[in-house]
Amino acid sequence: MSRRGVVLTGASRGLGLAMARGLAKQGLRIFGCGRSEPALEALRREFSGDHDFRVVEVSDPAAVEGWAREVEERAGAADLVINNAALINRNAPLWRVPAEEFSTLVDVNIKGVANVIRAFLPAMIDRGTGVVVNFSSGWGRSTSPEVAPYCASKWAIEGLTSALAQELPAGLAAVALNPGVIRTEMLESCMGAAAAAYPDPESWARRAVPYLLSLGPKDNGKPATVPS
Repeated sequence: MSRRGVVLTGASRGLGLAMARGLAKQGLRIFGCGRSEPALEALRREFSGDHDFRVVEVSDPAAVEGWAREVEERAGAADLVINNAALINRNAPLWRVPAEEFSTLVDVNIKGVANVIRAFLPAMIDRGTGVVVNFSSGWGRSTSPEVAPYCASKWAIEGLTSALAQELPAGLAAVALNPGVIRTEMLESCMGAAAAAYPDPESWARRAVPYLLSLGPKDNGKPATVPS
């Protein structure tokens, strides 16, 4: 692989889009996925060169496996896998969150992360190097009312990542990352106008991208937070 390759889920908006731009500026090759074909087509026009952006539903194991095969045929094992894609429930007490909404959130936020790990990690293990970053949240280490499903999913990511870190061979790392509080559509859905008090994704990415690129085997299993 001529350039370090990054697999990035949820690349078409918010933190994912900001990371894609920041990582590309650092000379990395981005293999990103999202749900919106128009948004991904806009990314293809924006990013020249050998980056690649695909519609992939991370909750679909077969779709993720197919995507991984295509990426590895083109570029070999990824150097960095960033599980960023996630949903949040509409603000409501837990007993008022519809079962279907809860199930969809779990399918993306937990099963989607596991699907990506299952598809991309074996090639990284075979090569003997690589870092998997699973996006957690402040709500993966604390809780708030009316976002119980989201909290549950991010607490799950903390446990999943910690266990995975214990399973990895030397040379690899799994890290649960709290990105901090950033003004995204997700935050606005929870906080409304109060979200304006927090930094935007582009400002956040200027700190987050160098931090992501600094992660390695020394960080395996350690809960991490993007520096403020």
